[in-house]
Amino acid sequence: MTRLLLDVDTGIDDALALAYLASLPDVEFVAVTASAGNVDVHQVARNTLAMLELCGRRGVEVAVGAEAPLEIPLITTPETHGPQGLGHAVLPAPSGSVSRRNAADAWVKAARASPGELIALITAPLTNFALAIRREPRLPELLGKVVIMGGSFYHQGNTTPLAEWNTHVDPHAAKEVYAAYRGLPADRLPIVCSLDTTERIELRPEHVRLLAAEAGCAVEELVLPEQPEGLRSHSDNPLIRHLSDALRFYFEFHRHYDQGYLAHVHDYFAAGVAAGTLEYSTRLATVDVETESPLLAGTHSG
Repeated sequence: MTRLLLDVDTGIDDALALAYLASLPDVEFVAVTASAGNVDVHQVARNTLAMLELCGRRGVEVAVGAEAPLEIPLITTPETHGPQGLGHAVLPAPSGSVSRRNAADAWVKAARASPGELIALITAPLTNFALAIRREPRLPELLGKVVIMGGSFYHQGNTTPLAEWNTHVDPHAAKEVYAAYRGLPADRLPIVCSLDTTERIELRPEHVRLLAAEAGCAVEELVLPEQPEGLRSHSDNPLIRHLSDALRFYFEFHRHYDQGYLAHVHDYFAAGVAAGTLEYSTRLATVDVETESPLLAGTHSG
């Protein structure tokens, strides 16, 4: 059994990652925490609860974290993920409610209860993780494998010419997190899934059709570039219907920026690394993040 702690800012690609992980029978969600990023933290929590329920994972603890980055104002990205964070999809209101615990407390308690056993996946700005480490400096040693989606080393940024979105939202948190790992043995270090890799992970209309076919949908699911923007799915499968509407928005966004009718699904790749369902290789690096320069904030060096 793979026991996961997740921190998300759900987000279209976060939603896809959650759906993928929920489809794996040997994955247990210990807790999922909400970080401000693609949308505000309370919308993230609603999106996450609703997504988990659509995937048949009711009863998972969803805890709300910080409402803003450590030192700078929050910026969100409605142009990329839509006003509610899930593109054209409007998820049903979740029946569950958010945890009374703070996200950082949830991480610390879970890690202390199962030292070395939990796999952590962070597909959001690193605000909550930094705050959890402040409360428990041994957290990097208490967690098992840690997978972070963020950063850009030898690849153009997707927010500024040099910075990736998650790191740009809260560069101070990222700097703190990487500093907390200095001096630890290699098997304790986080695996960073940067744009250098995740920009190669492309989801296309054919993948949506195949996904619906695998789900046993009665009608072929077609999300095509020649169709009107904003067209809504009528799939008989609620999960496929909402993912299709979300991904159509994502395809349209990428086409508006001359990248083609496709989507870079960064968080989906990181989910596969965390779950151990894909092959990958790593190399060691000392990582730092620029926080002082307004022009270079969020830039990784390694």
